[in-house]
Amino acid sequence: MHASTVASVAVPVTAALYGLTGVVRGRAAVRHRRALDRWAAVLADPYQAALERWWPNDAVQAATARLLLDGLVTVNHRGNLRPAPGAADPARAPGHPLPEAVLAALRRRSAPATLGSLVLRDEGFASARREFREARPDLLTVREPAGASKLGLYLVLAEMLFCVCGLMSLQPGGDAEWTAAWAAWIGVIAQIVWFPVHDRARGLGWTGDADAVETARLGPPHPALCALEARDPETFRRLRVSRLRTRRGRNRGRPRRRTPAGSGEPVSTG
Repeated sequence: MHASTVASVAVPVTAALYGLTGVVRGRAAVRHRRALDRWAAVLADPYQAALERWWPNDAVQAATARLLLDGLVTVNHRGNLRPAPGAADPARAPGHPLPEAVLAALRRRSAPATLGSLVLRDEGFASARREFREARPDLLTVREPAGASKLGLYLVLAEMLFCVCGLMSLQPGGDAEWTAAWAAWIGVIAQIVWFPVHDRARGLGWTGDADAVETARLGPPHPALCALEARDPETFRRLRVSRLRTRRGRNRGRPRRRTPAGSGEPVSTG
């Protein structure tokens, strides 16, 4: 086998592979840009940005803070939340699905409730939170090659094996043969390098959308929480108490003492 024969296979195949990688990289860049645009549109909503945060600064806490700021909900020193008298007025609707879900959950209750109780026990509120979360797009993933793509990889490996076997058996006999042999070797080496280059071009290891979500999660607190803390620190503290409490019991777990009819002695009911 002549070196020119091997070079005539290795060099064009190498050029075709890197040309394909350029096309794939361009398509991946478009896909990444669209994903970032979708996430930017979603995370522009401060409640979405706060969705994955821990509870002192999460979206539920922020939604309730907004209701308190707007005067649609009140909270007492025990953390019990109650809709304000004007909360049923459509003109005063919160205008966002998450605060509306908190307000709707409170209006369904026949008595004041803590925020912790709503989060743990209210199925309607849990359903609204799931719907709000489902508005987020999926993170991009790169699938493994399959079908024609996998067949193409096998053909490339077969071509590389052919070229290596041919080059190992060569005995170049002139400048032209040596030049062709070197060109073929460079082509084979470039094909070996092509595999990780092509994987990166496909987007393998790209985490731009996940990084955007993480940046939003680690961002500053929701504006409603900041405003409530600045305007009314006591209400802000009560809101935290409301989230920590999961029951509304007045006696906080202590046994009540009642006085039976016709008796002056209190009787413990614990």
